[in-house]
Amino acid sequence: MNAPSAKKTRLFAAALLATVPACLGACAGRFAPESDAASPLAPRVQALVDANRRYPRWEDFPAAPTGLPDPAQIAANVQGLEAQGGALGGEVARIDWTLGDAEALAAETRARVGAVPVSPDSARTAAEIEALARDLRERAKAPPPIDRRPPR
Repeated sequence: MNAPSAKKTRLFAAALLATVPACLGACAGRFAPESDAASPLAPRVQALVDANRRYPRWEDFPAAPTGLPDPAQIAANVQGLEAQGGALGGEVARIDWTLGDAEALAAETRARVGAVPVSPDSARTAAEIEALARDLRERAKAPPPIDRRPPR
């Protein structure tokens, strides 16, 4: 390690330049894959590749728009939209929002749900589900540890 750093750098650069063409050659082969001629899709794939092989020309792109709107017309449109927004805000402010008491609404909803009779099948199913869940929780408990000490 007594060599000057310039000598080390030259050796590294030479090694790097020697490996670059090999790497590029390996990568270039990936961009031209060969299709399996025995594949039933090979003719269709090749037809699509051949049809789309050329790049679009500059003439194929649409021209830039030429008829830009008048700035005065844009300003008038913006003022009209702002006026409509103000009018809508005024209409919303005039609405009488009567949501009522939340507790009264909850009690009314509970009463309406309670008034609907529940079929015995539904009640039995709910009870069976709870029993099954309780049984599964009991089965999921780990067994007691095993005493691994040798008997005396």
